[in-house]
Formats: sequence, C-alpha cells, structure tokens
Amino acid sequence: MVLIGENINIMSRAIGAAVTARDPAPIQEMAKAEAEAGMDYLDINIGPARKAGDELIAWVINAVQQVTDKPLSLDTTSPVTMEAGLKVCKARPLVNSVSLQPERLKQGLPLVKKYHASMIGLLWGMEGMPRDANERCLLAVDLIYQVNQFGISSEDIWIDPIATPVSGEINQVKACLEFMSMLKDIAPDCKSTVGLSNVSNGTPAHLRPCLNRTYLIMLMRYGLHSAIVDALDPELIRIARGEMPEIVDLVYRVMDGDMPDLSSLSQKEIEYVKTVRVLTGETLYSHSWLEI
Repeated sequence: MVLIGENINIMSRAIGAAVTARDPAPIQEMAKAEAEAGMDYLDINIGPARKAGDELIAWVINAVQQVTDKPLSLDTTSPVTMEAGLKVCKARPLVNSVSLQPERLKQGLPLVKKYHASMIGLLWGMEGMPRDANERCLLAVDLIYQVNQFGISSEDIWIDPIATPVSGEINQVKACLEFMSMLKDIAPDCKSTVGLSNVSNGTPAHLRPCLNRTYLIMLMRYGLHSAIVDALDPELIRIARGEMPEIVDLVYRVMDGDMPDLSSLSQKEIEYVKTVRVLTGETLYSHSWLEI
C-alpha cells in the first residue's frame, strides 16, 4: 500500500508556527520523521493560502526537499498556489485534489496535464457530498470520463470516495466501504486513496488511532491502493505493510458476521472487534464504545 504522510499541515500548531516564522527546522524534522517512518509520499497541506500562497508553498517544498527526496502530494484549493508548488517539485507530484465542481475541473486539469502529475479525484459533486455508494459510483464515472477527455489517463487518477467521521453519519462510513467494494468493477485502471484520519475526526485523541487502524483494514479488504495517514502511528504502518495478518484476519471475520468469544481474545483483539462493530453500525458510536 502507498502511504501518504499527513503531518506537514499548516493547521498543526507546530507546523503553522514554523511557517509563520519562516523557520524550516520543525518542517524539516517532520519531513525526516515521516520519511523514516516509511511514508511513500509527503502531503504538503497549506490550506487555501489566500495571502502569498505561491511564495509560501515554494518555500515549504524547498525546505522539505532539502532533507528528503520523497515525492510530494500538494494540498491547496488555490490554483495559483498549486502551480507554484508544482513548478518546484523535483519528483513527480500528486495533486490533492480535483473534484467535479466545474471551476475545480477547469483550474485543476490543465495543471495536472502540464506538470505530468498524478491527481486525487475527489468525489465531491455539484451538489456537494454524495449521499450513498451509488452516487459515488455515478460521480466516479463522470469524473473519470471528463479527466480522460482532457487527455489524462485513468492510471493517473486516484479516486477518493471521501471518508467521513463515525461520530456523525454512520451510513456515510458504510457507503464509503460499499463504494470501495465496487470501484474495481467500474474503474479497473484507476487507483484509490482516502483521507483516513477523517473517520476519527471529532473523537477523543486517545481513541482516534483505533478507529483509523480498523477502518484502514476494512478498506484494504476492497483493494485500497493508498491512504493519507498519520505517519507517527507505527501500528497503523505495520498494518499497511502486512505485518499484522492475525489482526487483519480477525477484522475480516467480524465484517463477515462472526462474533468471537471476547473472553478468548487479547485486549488488543477485543478493541479491534468492538471497533469493527462501531464502523459497520452494529454498535452505536459513543466515546465509550471500547468500555461497553
């Protein structure tokens, strides 16, 4: 699995302060930590970057590229900022992201093509968030068609079905899984990715890793190609690298309806079993789901 480190994000207190002060050290330390953790790409997220975004993203990218040669994923909604970043990338970049909103297509696709980048195709349509798996399929087909028509191959499209918080609408969490089970049939040449940490947004910090890890395993069952992840979660990385097959098998069995005797399991195994049941809607989400 291709892992994209999410930790260079201007919304982070440490990274945001470093960017404001134009202090490269914290950004470079994080880039080195992500690379050492085994990330395949580093995501550079500077948000809308409404003020001097072009200068800002170039400065961040140059700082990162001084300490690692990992390819970069560029995350900004500003086309001017995106192009400034693409210009200074040394390795082939990933544009994060292009959606079906007409203005985003009009601005994003020429940049993807001009700089020979790959792109994340975000399944956000004219009416916003898709309501279910079927709407995701329709949006994916429409997006792929328009991107192909522009001369960009399906192999360069990484479809993002949009993960949503489990503390919000559980049907959306389930719809993302259902869509992933169909993606290879409707778009066999495309890749896939997901902003994994979205599923745990709004939950207490100590509970987020369990949700992220379990949801990753569930998505992996349907051939997830990549994920944007917390590079500082070593257990999640071990899962992605195939180093915890017993836990993966346990999660798959619970997804299939098996409910093992909890008294026969370790504490870690119990946590994964309970979390699968929350993510499939079998158990109602609450902050105390692991204690019930």
